[in-house]
Amino acid sequence: MPQSAQPNTQQAALWNDASGKAWVEMQPILDGVLSPFESLVVDAGYPGEGGNVLDIGCGAGATTLAMARRLGNGGRCAGLDISRPLVALATERARVEEVANARFEVGDAQLYAFESGHFDAVVSRFGVMFFDDPVAAFSNIRQAARRGGKLAFVAWRSPAENDFMTTAARAAAPFLPPAPAPDPEAPGQFAFADGARVRRILEASGWSSVKIERADVPCQIAESHLMTYATRLGPVGAALRELDRATAEKVTAALPAAFAPFVADGKARFIAACWLVTALA
Repeated sequence: MPQSAQPNTQQAALWNDASGKAWVEMQPILDGVLSPFESLVVDAGYPGEGGNVLDIGCGAGATTLAMARRLGNGGRCAGLDISRPLVALATERARVEEVANARFEVGDAQLYAFESGHFDAVVSRFGVMFFDDPVAAFSNIRQAARRGGKLAFVAWRSPAENDFMTTAARAAAPFLPPAPAPDPEAPGQFAFADGARVRRILEASGWSSVKIERADVPCQIAESHLMTYATRLGPVGAALRELDRATAEKVTAALPAAFAPFVADGKARFIAACWLVTALA
């Protein structure tokens, strides 16, 4: 599946450098936090035994591998991600775990030269909110699916509904320069918070039978991993890489108290407020 030049240059830079490297380093922790979404996405997108599935924004490959196992030896699941470090890790995981019907490639789904009508289903676990032009991206993804093929993905709802996910940023804010209000539709974690916008994007890109359901998913992370999680990822992780030592120490010192309401019995527990989105090509 050859491809031409990437348009999403900012995302490519992030995920091939600091963000991608952080996710590689934290893969076991992140797989644990996000494991409840594997069955959610695989169940919603499963096309039947022996099917051919595409996983968009596959990251370190957990969902791709889960789908490949579900499809059986006669099926195939291809993972596509813009991050070379994550694709390298996913490829190695497939080899070590002996999942021969999973494969991974580096690419940008917005303009990847997919074979038309090749996939029975397209899935994604938090991998489709980062396109510069989401209508162009979902149009390109749609033509990769066979007529009547499934689309199933999860995306975060609003920051206000995901207080755990925004705790670190709120705790760090007093120590950082004032930031402009974010564009809610800019590529990023919460770009699909507005379910009506998600529907417009999918319908404009040719998908039908669009269904957008609220999914409130219980998640957890070991307390021993919580500060690593809070300081290595997201906007706080990015800020800490640039801050002077004194300011960085103030930020990290503020985090345990901010997360304390979520912690009990050695674990931080929270509800992930998401959309489960399905459609047909």
